[in-house]
Amino acid sequence: MLDTALSPVNRWLFAGWVIFAAANTAMMFVVPGQETIPFHFVYISMALIYGFQPWPLRRTYAVLGLVAVTTGAALVWHVKNDVIGWEETAEIPLMAVLFLVMVWHVLRRVAATRVARRYADSEHKMREMQKRFVRFASHELRTPVTVGRGFAELIRDAQPDSQAAQDAIVVLEELDKLERIAARLLTLAWMDERSAMKTSVVSLSAELERTVTRWRAAANRDWRLSPTSAVVVADRQRIETALDSLVENAVRYTEEGGRIELVAYPDEESVIIEVRDNGSGIPDEELAYIFESFHSGSSRGGTGMGLAIVKAIVEAHGGAVSAENLPGGGASFRLRLPAQGPPPPVGTEQDEPRQRGVAVGA
Repeated sequence: MLDTALSPVNRWLFAGWVIFAAANTAMMFVVPGQETIPFHFVYISMALIYGFQPWPLRRTYAVLGLVAVTTGAALVWHVKNDVIGWEETAEIPLMAVLFLVMVWHVLRRVAATRVARRYADSEHKMREMQKRFVRFASHELRTPVTVGRGFAELIRDAQPDSQAAQDAIVVLEELDKLERIAARLLTLAWMDERSAMKTSVVSLSAELERTVTRWRAAANRDWRLSPTSAVVVADRQRIETALDSLVENAVRYTEEGGRIELVAYPDEESVIIEVRDNGSGIPDEELAYIFESFHSGSSRGGTGMGLAIVKAIVEAHGGAVSAENLPGGGASFRLRLPAQGPPPPVGTEQDEPRQRGVAVGA
């Protein structure tokens, strides 16, 4: 249903229109032969006023009926005085029907807008619920994981050569996974807080080199790093988190000795960071959802949070993410970041970029 109350501004507009319509209706009586001009002014102005704030249906029908009767009376007056023919009065129902058609379209638009607003409000509430759940879960998981780790380590250390110690090691490995999940949940929780970012000038050459150095010891892959002089204004810690997530994803879907390449290069006012691999690639039906939260795909393992974190980090910087399969096999994940980054918070330190380029072989 439409709101019945008019705003103060629209009340003044409606009052002004009443005066304008009354003046034009009077003009229809006093200007024989020229009555069609003020006649159309009345209907055009009524449509304009209705567009500012639709009236309730009862008021709409009442106003339209009053306009049709008064303007129709003027036309009939001129017919009786042999100024115009009866065929001219056909404009009365035609203009009324035209106005009603406009009313119908306005009502449809208003209804569609309200449905869209309800969906938007519902989505907003769901996002807020998800954020609260993520914060709660990330904090609540830490205590039992810490306690469980302590007891498992006691069992492992008490009888290092026993079956119980071997079982404790398995438990510790699973607790490590839970700890990583809790950390990622917490990362998702604060990722949208752009004001909490601490931006600085980040040398992507140094950042990519650090990433490869850390992962080379953990994964036997053919690591390749192209030299780059690109820099970006960003939160270095979050960029590092995004790169770790992409590299972890590349490691998961490549076999030992598989190729993983990290490159960065400027592109107009943006900087592109790519992580490429020659692994199993991404199923086509999953490409559109690969960066969605908790979407790990039917054929891809993991929690589905790593790439969602990457997307959240890049969008918090005002950038965008994309993924595609490479022609020769494997996948490419591309981060596009604004070269100047988001507006830095007050007190942000601008670190000097460390320009170091190095090519890492196998």
